[in-house]
Amino acid sequence: MKVPEKYYDEIFKFAGQWDMPSSCGLKIIRKPEKTYVIVTELYQDNPGTSVTYAGVSLANQICEKKGLVLNDITYIECNPNTNSKLSFYDEEYFEVQFSENEPPKYRQLEKDEVKAMLE
Repeated sequence: MKVPEKYYDEIFKFAGQWDMPSSCGLKIIRKPEKTYVIVTELYQDNPGTSVTYAGVSLANQICEKKGLVLNDITYIECNPNTNSKLSFYDEEYFEVQFSENEPPKYRQLEKDEVKAMLE
């Protein structure tokens, strides 16, 4: 199942769990009020760790390579639409908030929030 390129601007290679070579789609949107970092699952085109399981490690690797500060970005995980008959492959976007001593907090974005972010 191939993820359409409209979801990302580049393939970002990262060290996944146990330093396993992994990759995701990456789109960075800079707006005056926010910088959005959107990571997209690539499913079969990712040889390693999924973006969800990579979590804060992936966010930190992106920030380091792209000259960003984790606390200054809005980090979004995208499960792209792959036109599958299986509902868990429907398009969904989640804002993820990382805290030092707590598990990540996920909030699913509404369609109008996604539209405003991508415009």
